Amino acid sequence: MSVQAVAIIGLGLLGGSTGLAVQQYLPDVTTTGWDTDPATRARAAERGLVGTVFDSAAEAVAGADLVILCVPVGAMSAAAAAIAPGLQSGVVVSDVGSSKQTVAKALAEALPGIAVIPAHPVAGTERSGPDAGFAALFQQRWCIITPPEGADPAQVQTLSAFWEALGAKVEVMDPQHHDMVLAVTSHLPHLIAYTIVGTADDLEGVTQGEVIKYSAGGFRDFTRIAASDPTMWRDVFLSNKDAVLDMLQRFTEDLTALQKAIRVGDGEKLFEHFTRTRDIRRSIIELGQDDARPDFGRSDHGSS
Repeated sequence: MSVQAVAIIGLGLLGGSTGLAVQQYLPDVTTTGWDTDPATRARAAERGLVGTVFDSAAEAVAGADLVILCVPVGAMSAAAAAIAPGLQSGVVVSDVGSSKQTVAKALAEALPGIAVIPAHPVAGTERSGPDAGFAALFQQRWCIITPPEGADPAQVQTLSAFWEALGAKVEVMDPQHHDMVLAVTSHLPHLIAYTIVGTADDLEGVTQGEVIKYSAGGFRDFTRIAASDPTMWRDVFLSNKDAVLDMLQRFTEDLTALQKAIRVGDGEKLFEHFTRTRDIRRSIIELGQDDARPDFGRSDHGSS
């Protein structure tokens, strides 16, 4: 069993990149797409993000054996309702959302009797919209598949093979575990970045513009993360709030411990903590999940 026709609902960064990647790495697979925004549909057609851009979601999915919902997690139910009338028998519906438990529940409720196999390609940049997509986005990135209980193993394997063909490394994971892991590795860092940049903005008047003028690497990199799509991240935090709040509590406790170490002058504790965290950075580079070159090689490629 292999994918012959894929429909992409939502033609921003992830949807556009998926469409371009399919056309580059799976040239025999037919691609169709749709987006709620007419301007995005028009631009997607101009860029050729998919083979055919349709004016309705139901038309876009007609004939597709794989449908991928590339919309903010808060819009999954609406997207599922829009595609439902056009789905053919035997279709697999998947997604690219950053939280999995709420998405799985929303899609199962909206699409009874349809095979729903959620997934999350852990790839992206701070850019969004139909001009942001590029075919190599998923190369050497992880795609986590979170099949529901009782999912057809053949369909899970087909979805895995699809993402592997686009360059991703695939991991199958329980949705609850996924949400906990991503709360640490993605959601909490974004929340911290949004907070720090917001604090700096509040201080702009006090510092007479110096926060931005003298932005060094640390603050600059926080602003890159904090430039991510506000709609997407609002929905992520609301949909994965239990795991995010748990991790935020842990982080707050650790931050308080460091605050105490600074206050009492415990240099040994600070040095030990910084050494341990530096080793984690080296491990990430060794696993090929980032680049050790100056500026992390960011000037050479647009991914994060």
